[in-house]
Amino acid sequence: MASDPFRIRDHVAAFDDIVAEIRERSAETRRRLRMSGGVAYGTGQGETLDLFWPANPAPGAPVHIFIHGGYWRMFSKDDYSYVADTICSAGAIAVIVDYALMPGVRMATIVDQMQRAKAWVRERIGHFGGDPARLTVSGHSAGAHLASFLFETQGSGVKAALLLGGLYALKPLQTSFLMDEIGFTDEEVAQFSPMTRPHNPQTQVDILVGSEETPPFHAQADQFRDHLASQGLVVTRANVTGRNHMDSVRDLGIATSDAGRSLDRLIRKS
Repeated sequence: MASDPFRIRDHVAAFDDIVAEIRERSAETRRRLRMSGGVAYGTGQGETLDLFWPANPAPGAPVHIFIHGGYWRMFSKDDYSYVADTICSAGAIAVIVDYALMPGVRMATIVDQMQRAKAWVRERIGHFGGDPARLTVSGHSAGAHLASFLFETQGSGVKAALLLGGLYALKPLQTSFLMDEIGFTDEEVAQFSPMTRPHNPQTQVDILVGSEETPPFHAQADQFRDHLASQGLVVTRANVTGRNHMDSVRDLGIATSDAGRSLDRLIRKS
C-alpha cells in the first residue's frame, strides 16, 4: 500500500522526539516569559488564549497571533508556547490561541472561534499594551489553514501573515488517513478550502514549506500562492531548507533559524 503523504508520522522519523522537545520548551517559555494564561475570548470549549510580553515592551507594541496545527484534531496552545520566544524577541506581544478539536466539533465551529479570537485581540489588546493596528498572524499546518480565514476581507486588520506547511485545499484529505478520524464532508470541503475563497489584497503573505515535506504540501503552497497573487496580494513562497513538517515548526521558536528569521522579519517590518 502506498504511504499516505498526509500522515506526517510516516514521513518524520523523529516525530515523537520533536513533540516531546516542543512541549518541554513550551513549559520553559511559560516559566521564563511574562505571561497571562488562559484568557477567555469566548465561553465555549477551548476558547482561551495565552498572552506573552517582550522583556521591555514599547508603548503600542505590535501584536502577533499564532495558531497551532495538528490536523484540527490534536495539540493545544500549551504545546506551542515556545513560538512566543521569537515573537517577543521581535518586540511583539504574542497571542497563542486555542480552539476546540475535531471530531468533537466541526470545521465551522473552529473557523468561527479563530475569527472571534482575532476580534477579541483587536478589541482588547490595547488594554494589554498592544496596538491592534500592528497585527500580524501565523500558523502551521492546520493552523496555517485557519490563519487564512483571518485576512479574507477588506478591513481585516491583518497587515501580514506567515503560513508554514499549510493545507489550502481540503478535497485530498477526504481520501487520506483523516477520513476515518474526522471525515470531512463535501460541504466542509466546498466551504472551508482557502484555495477557493477571497482574501484581503492589503495583507502581505509569506508561504513557507519545509524542503523535506511530501509533494502535496509543496503543490498546495504553489497553488495558494497563485490564488492569492491573482487577487492582488503581495505573496512570497519559499522553502525552509533541510526541514520537514515537524522540525520546521520547531524552528519557529528559534529566532536564529531560517523559519524563526522569517517570522522575526515579518513582525518587524509590519
